[in-house]
Amino acid sequence: MAILNKTAISGDDVFFLGGASSLSTLKPQAPPTATHISPIQSTIVSTIDSSNTELHEINKRLHSHPETAYNEHYAHETITTFLSDRGFTVKKHTYGLDTSFEAEYGSGGRLVIVCAEYDALPEIGHACGHNLIATSSIATFLATAAALKEHNIPGRVRILGTPAEEGGGGKAKLIDAGAFSPAEDVAAAIMAHPTSSHQIFNTPGKYSGLAGFKLIASHKFRTEFRGKPAHAAGEPWNGVNALDAAVAAYTNVALLRQQMETDERVHGVIEVGGTVPNVITDYTRMNWNVRSPTIERADKLLERVKKCIEAAALATGCGLEYVTSPTYLNLRANQTLCEIYASSMSLLGTKIQVQQERPMNASTDMGNVSHIIPSFHGAFVIPTGPDVAGHNPQFAAAAGTDEGHEAALLCAKGMSMLAMRVLMDDETAKAARTDFDGVDE
Repeated sequence: MAILNKTAISGDDVFFLGGASSLSTLKPQAPPTATHISPIQSTIVSTIDSSNTELHEINKRLHSHPETAYNEHYAHETITTFLSDRGFTVKKHTYGLDTSFEAEYGSGGRLVIVCAEYDALPEIGHACGHNLIATSSIATFLATAAALKEHNIPGRVRILGTPAEEGGGGKAKLIDAGAFSPAEDVAAAIMAHPTSSHQIFNTPGKYSGLAGFKLIASHKFRTEFRGKPAHAAGEPWNGVNALDAAVAAYTNVALLRQQMETDERVHGVIEVGGTVPNVITDYTRMNWNVRSPTIERADKLLERVKKCIEAAALATGCGLEYVTSPTYLNLRANQTLCEIYASSMSLLGTKIQVQQERPMNASTDMGNVSHIIPSFHGAFVIPTGPDVAGHNPQFAAAAGTDEGHEAALLCAKGMSMLAMRVLMDDETAKAARTDFDGVDE
């Protein structure tokens, strides 16, 4: 194993994961004992364990104060205050986004970025569990910084607050603003997401998490139809009905679904549909997602969906405008990073599936990050009912449990070990970059 600045690390501190430097020989390990865990790994575990009370308080505060995309002011203040109180220099309101932040520790060596999400869904709160994502990312950052400091290891770890994953494309905007630039200087970006077991595994309960999470691409946009008002009873012929346009667009897309690939998705809602029935509606607004496993296929599907929408405008005589949001690229899985995370969690007595066995037709702006730098986006299981998955109020309740918090911290230990491996081992960083440069399966 190639170690940066070997003179700064004692023989006992060599970071030992999986029993070999070759990634192809990584094997599951027994639950941790004093002979299995190196001093660096011990620092990671003890740092997270000793911070549990404070981390749990942050988790509970975020869960009880859900905030939607770009409005995460309470979360921003809570997290940045916590990091400042721990002695980190924190930059607030970064990269032109009021609820983004970053803090960094270390010097020299490589850079690993830990992404933290903390936005919620309208009306149903943290039904995607982003309070747990923030908690696990903060814990990962704390533990990695502690390991770098205590063992005098060159390298840098940065926590980046990434608002508005739920439809707002926060990471896409952060990429454009330079948060991950220059991309060649970032060795890896890492984070993980809570999930229910049945949602990602054929045999629920067999694994505690997934390393190679793959999600699909998504175009996000709104449509605005503009017509002409009139008395709906007295002179309806003088009106141009924007609600008819919205209904026709929705129906046209519904008819399209029979000719779509089974792994593609289109969903739309009418956000503004009129005021009173006796006035011809002159304005409607719809919100759309168009999803497919790759951005190339998503582009082709988008063309077909737009024809359905434009046909509705033509048929009703309404004007049509598109209001676009950042596109989410498909999430790539980096085999090197996935194997190391799974091996690290095995060392902690936790079984992680490396490659995804069930398709997951959801999307994330972390996909955009995975297309510019080597990225890890794992999934950790939290206890839910057999029919409960993300974007469900019952999942929001599960995200607030002590068991969910414990799962987030266990995941953080594995992510911190992954981060340290990338920072310390030249061969690992090179292999992750090679995987990134390769063609997706």
